[in-house]
Amino acid sequence: MEPGTLLYDTATDQVGEYRDQSGPYTMLRPVGGGREWQAHPSTLRPATDRERLSAGVRAANDRTWAVPPDPEDLSRPPWPVPGCAECTHLDGRRETARAAHDHSAATDANVLLRQHQRAEHP
Repeated sequence: MEPGTLLYDTATDQVGEYRDQSGPYTMLRPVGGGREWQAHPSTLRPATDRERLSAGVRAANDRTWAVPPDPEDLSRPPWPVPGCAECTHLDGRRETARAAHDHSAATDANVLLRQHQRAEHP
């Protein structure tokens, strides 16, 4: 078997990339990287197209959320600072505007949240 082949481990209910054999076990690694695990060959089968796609999307999402957003990146809305009442208030204001499909008010809330964060959370 070629390294990188995607297999479904029925014992752990996850897709892994084939790495190598280790004694009677097969070494697998999560799609996108991570800690390897040993699987018994009898619990492995080729991953279906759906399982491969799902594992790839999960890995992409993990990469996206692994790095905190840059506060100066204006292409993404700002995140509220945990524990800050004003950030929580402005985030709630933004979410209310989004729910009402009021994009202008949501943008206003983003601007106010950024201004608050620059002043209070440098």
